[in-house]
Amino acid sequence: MEKDVIKQLYTDCLTVNTHADPAAIMGNLLADDFQSIGSVETKGKAALIGQVQFFWKLIPDLKWDVQEMIQEGDKVVVRSIASGSPKGDFMGTPTDGSKSFKIMTIDIHTVVGGKIKQAYHLEDWAVGMQQLRG
Repeated sequence: MEKDVIKQLYTDCLTVNTHADPAAIMGNLLADDFQSIGSVETKGKAALIGQVQFFWKLIPDLKWDVQEMIQEGDKVVVRSIASGSPKGDFMGTPTDGSKSFKIMTIDIHTVVGGKIKQAYHLEDWAVGMQQLRG
């Protein structure tokens, strides 16, 4: 069950598609006290939903392709490839959709009571920015 919850996050929320409303789905998938923990900052549920909605507009072909999913207890580890062609100001770099990035991501999700309570995440954005700058 935990893997199904996490898979839906990647296919219906992180990956841009025409069949889903990421805000509504994330509203259901994420616990009210959800935390997204990165190297520098921690985001709550509303902030992550807002970021995903912004990315859908900025990167209309955004895809998070799960490569591997490992579960132990209530933890699900996901190794994925994120890719896309941003159109606009992307992390301080002007982009027009003509260049794309393809990076590895690793996330450790904790699922409690069918909801994602916590996610530790690491994305290789340095490589992505290098690809976009050429």
